[in-house]
Amino acid sequence: MRGVELSRRYFEQYGMPCLREQFPELLGSVAAGVCGQGSENFGFDDEISRDHDFDPGFYLWLPGEIYRKWEFRLSRAYDRLPEEFEGVALIGKSVYENARHGVRETGAFFESLTGFRGLPPTNAAWLAVPSFRFASAVNGEIFYDGAGEVTQLRRLLASPPEDVWNKLLARALVFAAQSGQYNLPRLLKRGETGGAALALSEYVKAVCEVLFLLNRRWAPFYKWLIRGAKALPELGALAAEAEALLLSPVCAGTADRAEALGAKLAEALRSRGLTACRSDFLEPHAYEIFARIEDPALKGMHIME
Repeated sequence: MRGVELSRRYFEQYGMPCLREQFPELLGSVAAGVCGQGSENFGFDDEISRDHDFDPGFYLWLPGEIYRKWEFRLSRAYDRLPEEFEGVALIGKSVYENARHGVRETGAFFESLTGFRGLPPTNAAWLAVPSFRFASAVNGEIFYDGAGEVTQLRRLLASPPEDVWNKLLARALVFAAQSGQYNLPRLLKRGETGGAALALSEYVKAVCEVLFLLNRRWAPFYKWLIRGAKALPELGALAAEAEALLLSPVCAGTADRAEALGAKLAEALRSRGLTACRSDFLEPHAYEIFARIEDPALKGMHIME
């Protein structure tokens, strides 16, 4: 059983009855669920990942003043829930501010992930936050949301402003073009196999980032990047192709395979009406997307920033 499902079952069997019986006055303001760091919140957990931070616990989120009034009592009630569920032990105790589950103030919790209590206030502020932090804020599952505020915040965090999306896509495309279509073949011609391997790694990373952006999703931490990209609803086959390229010996044919992958990515941009450029080189596609940005602060940035 995956971690999110285990937590949901634990909440349904013990958490929700506790709220209804002991805290009915909080049902209109409390939210419950799991999200954040950890492979289980992305659905990537397995037997290997269960050697740490794996338990059936869940978060209970409360807004500011309500949290300050009820945190202690609700934390004590959380700590009295069964310490084992379906053979898995509950790791932490909420009263000690365990990092993995328990009672949390909503704004402080999301600030710990993104740096902001709510939405970033400007487009530039959005860009200052690594993608994997937003991914951690919108992953997992909400089991209950009395006021709908946590659900709404997560929905908005998952949908950055269009200028931000265009800036991120343009940047990823430039990195893909520079690493895989320009530097990789030149390094191979010079016999710099180690440098070529590094360029190839950067290329695959950039390609996967592009695929996440085309699916309008935040990319997770690097160790889950390829796995997550292969599972995307659209263009996941390109991620599998990028992985195969990364795992192949770096040789003269590597540049041709990288170029072929870039051509497929360029076609994906054209087929979605995002660019009109007929070139298979990804850099002009990047500048075409960059030209759509309206925010002066973002337009004044270097495309690779």
